[in-house]
Amino acid sequence: MNRYTRTRLIGGKYFGTCDIEYRIRQAVGRRRVKTTSRALVQGERLDTIAAQHYGSGTYWWIIAAASGIGWQAQVPAGTWITIPMSLDEIMGLII
Repeated sequence: MNRYTRTRLIGGKYFGTCDIEYRIRQAVGRRRVKTTSRALVQGERLDTIAAQHYGSGTYWWIIAAASGIGWQAQVPAGTWITIPMSLDEIMGLII
């Protein structure tokens, strides 16, 4: 079973496409979506943060895209991340 099997597709596209990353990054830069920002502490991973904010760790890539850090779930402590507050706002960008 794929770890994304139960994850909602956004806009019917595949996860991690360059187009989706670009749209998220542009929306964050233009402040079209509400976000919160903070530094990672030792031992934190993007998938656990996504689970706390979105109810599923499979959305880690949204935080990675918004933060401009590429496609990695494990990021060094001290890295400043940007977390979009609403999946609905992200979906609105992509659909």
